[in-house]
Amino acid sequence: MSEPMKLHARLAAPVEAVRRALTDAAELRVWLAEHAEVELPQRYEFWGRYTPEGDAPHQRPLHVDDETLRFAWTLDGVETTTEIRLRAESADSTILSLSQSHWDFADVISGAPRGVLQTYWYLSTANLALHLEGRPLLPKVDFTSAEMRSEILIDAPMAKVFTSLTDSEQASAWFGHPIGIEPWVGGRYAMGGFESGHAAKVVDLDPGRMVSVDWGPPGVMTWELAESEGKTKLTFVQSGFDEANPPYAGWAGSLSGLYELRRYNELADWQPMWLTEEPTVEPQTATTAG
Repeated sequence: MSEPMKLHARLAAPVEAVRRALTDAAELRVWLAEHAEVELPQRYEFWGRYTPEGDAPHQRPLHVDDETLRFAWTLDGVETTTEIRLRAESADSTILSLSQSHWDFADVISGAPRGVLQTYWYLSTANLALHLEGRPLLPKVDFTSAEMRSEILIDAPMAKVFTSLTDSEQASAWFGHPIGIEPWVGGRYAMGGFESGHAAKVVDLDPGRMVSVDWGPPGVMTWELAESEGKTKLTFVQSGFDEANPPYAGWAGSLSGLYELRRYNELADWQPMWLTEEPTVEPQTATTAG
């Protein structure tokens, strides 16, 4: 079995608020799932169209305390383990660390249910952050639908947003992963940078307004911008894929990126929420915050 998938994020909320959002069924129904029921330590369940294999709940709690929530989640007949750990960084900042077992990139390629777990948790964590901030959520992935279309409003000029979508340095910053972009029709769009060995192709571009990138079997991604009362409305569409096997994993990853795209354009002092590793928190800081 491969090493667990891990992510680390800094959330702008007290640890008590984050813990409540993770364990209160009513809050879970806002940012995570269509349906949720929680009676810890006996019950921790979520399901519905925004959950992989969400026809019924497939979770059971394994451990819960003030810092840790661990539960089993059966997907594609295999019992996986999800662990979420919280640490107070300050009175109004929490470090969330999540690990997920039984994720393998081969499952992403094959379209197996567990292949969505990495990007599912990135998108869910972004929506958790927005919920804690009291802001509108990003669209969730509907695992019962083959339609992949979303809209968000960004409080920034269109020209600024378009540049952040088509400039390699800026796109790499907010997406948190190197991206090489040649912003012209026929140019390369390379996740991992131009040296990664694989690149999609820019197939349409209207300067300042729209760009489309063809990824082959996963389909064509299109970002369309429009002015909306001094803000920018971004319409994001993925099309041209096999509707019998929708690329849910890639769609979830792309949606999660919209969180940092919006923050990158709106915040003068932007710093990424995602952390490459779990930072050290001084014991006295955590004690004071707690």
